[in-house]
Amino acid sequence: MGRFISAYGWRAYAIPVLVALTIALLVVTVQNTEKAPAVASEPSDEVRNTHVDEETTAIGAPTGQIQEAALPAGALPAGGEFTTKGEKVYRIVPGRGPKVGTGKQLYTYTVEVERGIDPAEYGGERAFAKLVDATLANPKSWIGADKVSFQRVDSGEPDLRISLSSTGTARELCGYQIKLETSCYYPPDARVVLNEARWVRGALAFEGDDVAYRQYLVNHEVGHGIGYDKHQVCKQNGALAPIMMQQSFGTANAQIMALDSDMKDVDRSLTCKANAWPYPTKA
Repeated sequence: MGRFISAYGWRAYAIPVLVALTIALLVVTVQNTEKAPAVASEPSDEVRNTHVDEETTAIGAPTGQIQEAALPAGALPAGGEFTTKGEKVYRIVPGRGPKVGTGKQLYTYTVEVERGIDPAEYGGERAFAKLVDATLANPKSWIGADKVSFQRVDSGEPDLRISLSSTGTARELCGYQIKLETSCYYPPDARVVLNEARWVRGALAFEGDDVAYRQYLVNHEVGHGIGYDKHQVCKQNGALAPIMMQQSFGTANAQIMALDSDMKDVDRSLTCKANAWPYPTKA
């Protein structure tokens, strides 16, 4: 040891320090990697119902018998005014657009607003249409898997009618067995029913981020419209929630499992983070 120190001088003392620092850096790196939020499980074509438009009842609305203790997570947050009773007739918002996405299966869509809804409540039909268009054109949305594409039209018979709806009409189309404001897909009309109450006020899980929630609402209900008729649950604690999770009512399995009779053998302990996108890692 004496000869080693004599040969290398001060560097002999520096080597153990450098080793210790390297080990400490590795430990911190591993810890930070473990703490990084996991990505959401992406939708799979294996669970896609290609005959969804043959259904005769609403898809996506809660069906279970909810307990009073589960209501707070899905309660409508405080906020702006919304229309409780519209005219049950929809107006197509004028506007056409180019095809977005490279997927072979093209879905045409109209953007529609129920007559009787006050434009001042939701920012007007042009702003509504702009957000719908921008959401579906985002590579993090359904076009991200290169399986489907979208194109906005304003005439003819579209594949999807993305429709802002009053709470009364949403309840009529989606059901109101569970006393929570919900949205859904209504196959007989090819109608993506977006509840205006949710559009205006959002959901507690999104912690006041109204834009992210609206993106989620469009992506989730359009997901039902293109065949993802089953809901998903949180599969990894701390991960981004799957887009087909009922995030309007919470991002914890314990909050949502009572809302859907198909949810069985679910790990109630898992909680995810709010997520607006089917493919959140796409650039």
